[in-house]
Amino acid sequence: MAYIANYSEVAPDRAEIDALPGSTLIEFGVDWCPHCQAAQSFIEAALQACPDLRFLKLEDGPGRRLGRSFRVKLWPTLILMRDGQEIGRVVRPVSTQEISELLSSRCNSSSRLSASLPGGQFGWLDEGFQPVDIAWQLPTFPL
Repeated sequence: MAYIANYSEVAPDRAEIDALPGSTLIEFGVDWCPHCQAAQSFIEAALQACPDLRFLKLEDGPGRRLGRSFRVKLWPTLILMRDGQEIGRVVRPVSTQEISELLSSRCNSSSRLSASLPGGQFGWLDEGFQPVDIAWQLPTFPL
């Protein structure tokens, strides 16, 4: 979905957000907020890399339950959801890169790790290395 310029006063319920399939980027803020206004060019630029990403731009403030359910405290707050689960957020972004890094988990997950390392700093990442999750175990000592 393309960039949306104005915040919507009408917001879905949390249950509706949680039921959305696939990836969704939610932006919480208000039109008059200077931090929100300053971030708009960064958000628009970052969204160009993910034209098929669902984007919701929702007005937040006192009495707005959806923002409270996500524990939004500062504007703008961008929350990336996948199949009803939050997978990341950026609060008060000051660059396109911050938002692009968040969206990279959605738009380009296969190169997320190597793309986050500037200048090919670790050549072994470019040679097919696949990171694995390691379950750490604490050593046991006899008493």
